[in-house]
Amino acid sequence: MATTPTTTNVNVGLNYGLLGDNLPSPSEAINLYKSIGITKIRIFDPNKEVLNALRGHHEIELTVGVKDQDLAALAASEEAVKGWFTTNIEPYLGDVNITFITVGNEVIPGPIGPQVLPVIMSLTNLVKSKSLPISVTTVVAMSNLGQSYPPSSGMFTSQAREQLVPVLKFLSETKTPILVNIYPYFAYASNPVNISIDYATFNAKTVVVEDGAMQYTNMFDAIFDAFVWAMEKEGVKDVSMVVSETGWPSAGNGNLTTPEIAAMYNGNFVKHVRSGKGTPKRPNCGISGFIFATFNENEKPVGTEQHFGLYEPTDLKPIYKLF
Repeated sequence: MATTPTTTNVNVGLNYGLLGDNLPSPSEAINLYKSIGITKIRIFDPNKEVLNALRGHHEIELTVGVKDQDLAALAASEEAVKGWFTTNIEPYLGDVNITFITVGNEVIPGPIGPQVLPVIMSLTNLVKSKSLPISVTTVVAMSNLGQSYPPSSGMFTSQAREQLVPVLKFLSETKTPILVNIYPYFAYASNPVNISIDYATFNAKTVVVEDGAMQYTNMFDAIFDAFVWAMEKEGVKDVSMVVSETGWPSAGNGNLTTPEIAAMYNGNFVKHVRSGKGTPKRPNCGISGFIFATFNENEKPVGTEQHFGLYEPTDLKPIYKLF
C-alpha cells in the first residue's frame, strides 16, 4: 500500500467528472478539495453550477473544457467563439481562477480533429486581446503514437501527424503546454503476462527498460518520453507536457483492479510529481498533472470506467487513502 502523501500540494490536481446521478453538490465537492489540499481541478465542460460554486475560491486553479460537440460550430465562426466565451467564461473571470481552456478531449486523431486548431487559434487571439492569463490548448491520448517502444522509437501515426503537428507548432509559438492522457493501466491490462505490475505502478526497484543511455524503472516515464521523442521527430522540441489524466481503477477487472493497486499507482504518481524530478528524456522538467478522477461515476460505461474515482459520491468516503 502506498504511504499517504502530505497534503502539501505541488502540481497535483484532480479531474472533476459529472457523469453520475448520485454525485455531491459542487459546493460539497469544492469543500472536499479544500480539505485535502487540492488546488487544481479540471472540468470537461463549462458547467455553470460548478463555475458558480467556485466563485471566490481563487486558490483553486481551474481547467475548463470546450465540449467536443461544440467544436464544429466554433471552428466555423469567430463570432461563435466570441459568443461561447461571453457565455461560458466571461461571467466568472473576476471570481474564478481559470488558467486553462482545453479545446476537445481526445478528438485528435479523429473525424473532428481538424476542428481543434481553428478554435484554439480563435480563443487564443480572444484571450490575448483581453490580456487574460489563460492558456488555450487541447487534450490528447496516446493513440496518437503509432510506435512507442522503446521510447526513442516514439512516432506519431500519419493521421496524428496531419492533425496534431500543426497544433503542436502553434502551441510552440504561444509557449503553451499540450495536455496528455497517460494510462499505464490500460497497457498493463492488455498484456499482464509480459508487463510487470511493479513497472506499471512505479514500484520497480531496478531498471526494466534500457533505451540507449536512458533507463526506465516505470512505464509512465516511458510513455511520456515516447511522446516527447515523437514531437522532436516533427521538429517540436520546446512544447511542455501537462498530464491531464492518469489513474488506476479500484474495481471492474478482477485482481488487476483493486483498491490496493490503485492506491499504489496513484500514491506513487503523486510522489513522482512532488519529487520535482522529470523523466529520463526531460530530467529537468518536473511532472505536472491531474489524477482521474474525484468520484466514481455511475453513468460512465459499465466496468472499470465507473471505478476510477478516489471517493464514493454518496458519502464522500475515500475508496482508499491518498490525500
